[in-house]
Amino acid sequence: MSEVIRLRTRAEIDEEAATWVWRMEPGAYTAEDEQAYLAWLRQDPRHAVAVEEFRRVWGALDSLADVRREEKIATFTDAHYRHMLRARRPWLWAGAAALLVFLGTLVALWPGHETQTLATAVGQHRDFRLADGSVVTLNTNTIVEVDLARSARHVQLRQGEAHFQVAHDRSRPFLVQAGEAVVRAVGTEFAVRLHGDQRVDVVVNEGRVEVRTEPAPGAPGTQVAPATVRALTAGEALSSRGADYAVTPVSTAELSSELAWREGAIVFDNEPLSQAVAEIERYTNTRIMVSDPETAALRLGGRFRTDDLQGFLNGLQTALPVTVRRGEGGVLYLEPRR
Repeated sequence: MSEVIRLRTRAEIDEEAATWVWRMEPGAYTAEDEQAYLAWLRQDPRHAVAVEEFRRVWGALDSLADVRREEKIATFTDAHYRHMLRARRPWLWAGAAALLVFLGTLVALWPGHETQTLATAVGQHRDFRLADGSVVTLNTNTIVEVDLARSARHVQLRQGEAHFQVAHDRSRPFLVQAGEAVVRAVGTEFAVRLHGDQRVDVVVNEGRVEVRTEPAPGAPGTQVAPATVRALTAGEALSSRGADYAVTPVSTAELSSELAWREGAIVFDNEPLSQAVAEIERYTNTRIMVSDPETAALRLGGRFRTDDLQGFLNGLQTALPVTVRRGEGGVLYLEPRR
């Protein structure tokens, strides 16, 4: 009988990573701590990635804190939080660190104005209710900056994917900036995804939005393409990958699949295996390699949980003529079944 290996969850690794980051601050750790930390890093390649994710959230908070200090707005910095929690360690370490991995948030409040940075780590998705009543749902590995002012509500999608359920307020438009695109809404529901190459996808599941795309200025003397404005209603989508930013209809089933991540699921409908692997990798730090072009071209359909990599791999081996081989460093190889 083969041994059944229980894969530790990303949440467990995140909590350990956050605790180690706090313990290994300069001047706050011993030689024994350092040896234990290095040993922990060697145990699993996902450990180093989790540490980097946690530090990146802190980096986003540091940047926002610097801006607020320049504006002379009273705020709490991450140093304040670290000092406060260190005074209560060790019993607060794990709980507070895990919370900060789920939500990296820095808030500056004054009448009629709120700013926040919200973040999720790889494999996480969370709902956040804003002060105006809007609900923002972040998908895996996402960072957004929120600025709720008296005249307008601004959201900057720095990376990842988010769904917005906008509270109706005709006097304060709701603007989402992602790459070169700005999505304008008053009271509606829509999702925006910012790809690594700065392409933007928008899908509307309720109401109406306006998408304006304006290329960044080029070198002096070069001609810049004019801005493009498109209106989308419920059941329509837009992607900036096309030059004309065409609006396309989305069926009810397709819309459900597009937004399945809000329920912790991912849906494939006759997708090439290479594309399915690229999508599932968004939710895990495990690297997955497809061995050859023929295997990569195999088609896959089905609904999978985003937090169950093993279930996805089992489904592949059941539905397709492939086998999974685990290589060095935890890398997984998808190969033709012999």
